[in-house]
Amino acid sequence: MVALDTDVLILAFAFHRDERQTDNRRFLAAIQDQAPAVTIYTVMEVLGKLSFNLSAQRLTQWTSWLQDRYRLSILYPQTEDMEAATFFQQEFVDQPLRKMEQYGMPFLDGLILNLVELAEVEALVTWNARHFVSKTSLPILTPAEFLTQFDSRG
Repeated sequence: MVALDTDVLILAFAFHRDERQTDNRRFLAAIQDQAPAVTIYTVMEVLGKLSFNLSAQRLTQWTSWLQDRYRLSILYPQTEDMEAATFFQQEFVDQPLRKMEQYGMPFLDGLILNLVELAEVEALVTWNARHFVSKTSLPILTPAEFLTQFDSRG
C-alpha cells in the first residue's frame, strides 16, 4: 500500500492543463485496487482547497466522491487511552514541532508525515518529493517514478 500526499489528489480535481495530468491519472488508476492510504489531514487539506468551488453539501459528501472514488484508506491518529490534553499536545504540538526543528518542515506536512510513518506503507507518493526526501526513512516517489517502477515490476 502507498500513501498519497495532498497534491496528487488536488491535481485529480484541478489544474486540468497541467503537464502532469496524464501521469497523475495513470498513477491513480494503477493503485486504485490497492486501497491507497491518505491521512485525515490530507483529506481536510484537499477539502479546504476545493471548498471555494464546492457547495457545503458536496463537501460533506466527500466519502462518495473522494474516498469511495479512489478507494482510499483513511489514516487517523491513535487516541486510545489518551486524555484529550495529552493527545492534543503530542499530535498537534510536539510531533509536528520536532519535524519543524529537524527539517524546517511546514506544520501540515509534519502532521501528515507523522501519521504516514506509523502506517505500514511502502512509499509516500507526492509531486513535491523535495518536501519529504531526507526527512523520513520512507521511500518518496512522484507518481511518474512510481509508474516507472510499477511498469518494470511486471
